[in-house]
Amino acid sequence: MVNRLAAASPVIFRNALKRSPRIPIAHGTPWHIPCKALYMKFLRENGLSLTLFALFGLSLLGQYISGWHEYNDDREQHGRPPVEAVAYLGEGHFWEAIFENWESEFLQMSAYILLTVFLFQKGAVDSKRLDTVERVDSVLPEGLQPKDAPWPVRESGFVRTLYENSLSLALVGLFVVSFIMHAAGGAAAYNEEQREHGAGRVSTIEYMETSKFWFESFQNWQSEFLSIGLLVVLSIFLRQKGSPESKPVDAPNSETGAD
Repeated sequence: MVNRLAAASPVIFRNALKRSPRIPIAHGTPWHIPCKALYMKFLRENGLSLTLFALFGLSLLGQYISGWHEYNDDREQHGRPPVEAVAYLGEGHFWEAIFENWESEFLQMSAYILLTVFLFQKGAVDSKRLDTVERVDSVLPEGLQPKDAPWPVRESGFVRTLYENSLSLALVGLFVVSFIMHAAGGAAAYNEEQREHGAGRVSTIEYMETSKFWFESFQNWQSEFLSIGLLVVLSIFLRQKGSPESKPVDAPNSETGAD
């Protein structure tokens, strides 16, 4: 029975692929060839996100390794034994550094998305055009909506309103979670410093009242708002051929938004 299924599986797979209009399969094609075609199709359609998450993973690994060594160097200077690599995963030093940066990134993205709803920048590719009702400002009537429109679009009331603002809500939620985790990790690291100096512990709420916590936050926030502000202004005058984040090379500086 198992052998029969194994022999039939390439045939089933090939027949399924024949129903896909994007990958024509000739009769007699070995089953591993369309499998490779599907794999390459997946990579092409998702190359940007896969690359970004791969870079994220490598950067996180680099932060973990370098942070572990830096943490142990500091402990050695204070006459304390080093921690093992696995044990470092439970240290506030590691988690504070991660969420301190995530917090600022999610703040930047959520603030930018919300600000572009109400504010304009003439000549910027990410701005809506002035004195124009944009496609993103409205929802098509049900009879004109694409057949594959997301299901919440066809709903009404709370579900529809929630979906209309789901992107900004998700990013704001991620910011809040990162903000809290930054405070929790920072409190753990701060208490370790307090212990080394013979001082008392503080709670997460108490740590959020310290200047150290807000210094860590503001030093990241200012750089995020600077970078996105520069991107908006530079996109007016500068170009990058082939990037959808840039206007066409021959577009006038005054052209606003992307067609």
